[in-house]
Amino acid sequence: MISQTNGSAIAAAYPSKASDVKEQKQTATVSSHSEASKVDELKKSIDSGEYKVDIEALSQKMADSLL
Repeated sequence: MISQTNGSAIAAAYPSKASDVKEQKQTATVSSHSEASKVDELKKSIDSGEYKVDIEALSQKMADSLL
């Protein structure tokens, strides 16, 4: 038997209405489009030489990964 909690999680994961499926697809499209535009912006700034690496943040992340 599926508990109410599990049933709710399953219902959320598998939409029963066509409109819910369409909404999920639109959300995914918007998300991937915004990610693609961020990548394009980064590429342009790197190509133009405007992209600056935050050396302090980078070194901190590297040090954290060694611990």
